[in-house]
Parts: sequence; C-alpha cells; structure tokens
Amino acid sequence: MSVRELVVLGSSSAVPTRHRNHNGYLLRWDGQGVLFDPGEGTQRQMIMAGLAANDITWMCLTHFHGDHCLGVPGLVQRIARDGVAHPVHAVFPASGARYWERLRHATPHRESDVIVETPVAGERATLATGDPFTLTARLLSHPVEAYGYRLEEPDGLTMLPARLAELGVRGPLVRGLQEDGRVTTPDGRAVTLEECSVRRPGQKVAFVMDTRLCDGVYELAEGVDLLVIESTFLDEEAALAADYGHLTAGQAGEVAKRAGVGRLVLTHISERYRPSDEPRFVEQAARVFDGEITLVHDLDRIPLPPRRAPH
Repeated sequence: MSVRELVVLGSSSAVPTRHRNHNGYLLRWDGQGVLFDPGEGTQRQMIMAGLAANDITWMCLTHFHGDHCLGVPGLVQRIARDGVAHPVHAVFPASGARYWERLRHATPHRESDVIVETPVAGERATLATGDPFTLTARLLSHPVEAYGYRLEEPDGLTMLPARLAELGVRGPLVRGLQEDGRVTTPDGRAVTLEECSVRRPGQKVAFVMDTRLCDGVYELAEGVDLLVIESTFLDEEAALAADYGHLTAGQAGEVAKRAGVGRLVLTHISERYRPSDEPRFVEQAARVFDGEITLVHDLDRIPLPPRRAPH
C-alpha cells in the first residue's frame, strides 16, 4: 500500500528529556524509508513505533553532533543482525568521515555489506537515487559542517477526461497518448498530450536541522509540501540561537512564509523548555506563517499533505 508519512522517533535537541528523545525521523515514501538523524535511542523508538530495520532504505545525517548520530552504531548492528538484504544508503558530510567510521565500527559485530556509503561535499549535491524521488543535500550554517536535505518527486500529468472525449481519444488511444505524446484519432485528427492533460506537481519534503538563517535554508524549503525544521528556541532567545547556530520558532515561520510551504513541522526543542511552554512555539511561528503548523511529539505520525492542485 502506498504510504507517505513522517514518523517522529525523537524531537529533543542536545539533551533528551522525560518527554522527548534525541532526534530521529523516518519518512515513509511508497515502500522507501528515509531515516534522518538517528540520535541515541532511535532503535528502541522504532520498536515503539512498530518499525523495523527492514523499513530503512536511506540513512541521512545532517551533521555529527551527538544528538543527530549516536543512534548509528545500534542501527548498523541491527541492520546486520536482522539480515536486511536491500541496500541502505548512508549519506553524511564528507568532512565528518572519521566520525562516521567510528560510529559504524563502534563495537565488534558481524558486518553487513548492504550499507552503501555516500558522503556529500560542496554547496549542494543531488544524488541519483534510483528511487521515485531525487535527494538533494544543501550546505547550511552551523558551527560544524551541516547539510539539510530535500526529497522531490518528479512532476506528473493528470489526464482530462472531458477533453479526451471532446477530441475523440478513447480506449487504447489514451494509453498511446500517454506513452507517445501524440496520437491520431479515427477521424484523422492529430492530438497531443498537452491538449488533454495538466501538470501535476510532484510532492516535495525538506528536512532542515541545526542551522542559522541562510540561503541554503530557503533553497531547501522552496515550495515544499512539508517542511520539517528545527525551532530550538523561542524568539526571546534569538541572540542565543544565532550564537549556537540554531533557529527560533518565529524564524521557522518566516522561512515557511517566504518559501511558500504547505505544512510547517517544528521540532528539535531545547530541554530548557517545559511542556507548558510548547504552545508558544506554534504561536510565534503563526505570527508570520498562516498555514498549517505542527509542533511534533515523539511517536507522532504526520501524513504528507494532499497533492497540490494540477495546473
């Protein structure tokens, strides 16, 4: 069954709390599973969410601060222990390759050859996934080298039944039109695909963790259906956020507004805040962004918004 949803495995920042585990986010996409930033405890959180190592096909690390990667050793070993047979692509900043090696080989275990290492470098890198989406990594602004990720489905076409009938395109001719882009009807009329269809925008998701506001944030977020973005601090701590290379809730809302985002998902909440402070994150983001806003909690499942209207 086709499922597209975000499963939140953890949503704290540097320190886990009683209410929030370290980071961890699995994007389920039509049989693919893109795991972002598995922090400490991710393996157990996956069990709590009813997920297994076999659900992971991609593992994408934004950077090598512990709250974003200390779950790697357990997951690597679980992938081997459970006999995962399909490739698991591991994407991470090339500058942190020594940390990746330490995490992957943290303790003795039976090795698996299914993990395909894919280090990224430079301002941006678009990966040829072989899957029904492209994956782009974009450099962000953080004290250590960090990347955000954008997953993008190619645009499709929606056929217009009334227009097909009007032009006399019926039965096998419809399939021929879709495959060849042009058919000739029984009455000799040449009909093109453009005359009988409209473009259907592919779905897009951006994942933006530890960063200050920068060009990369806006580039990743541009026009996405779902923006998963850190909002470590409330706006009162904007100076502290900038100093540590993070965003506030209001800045996340600003990004969503400027980029034309469909749904805004706030996460990576500092341990300094109590549950009673949480409504303020949504309130501050909503001052600038009037779309749908979700402040996540561990084990939330967030479906991708409906496809945008064809045009």
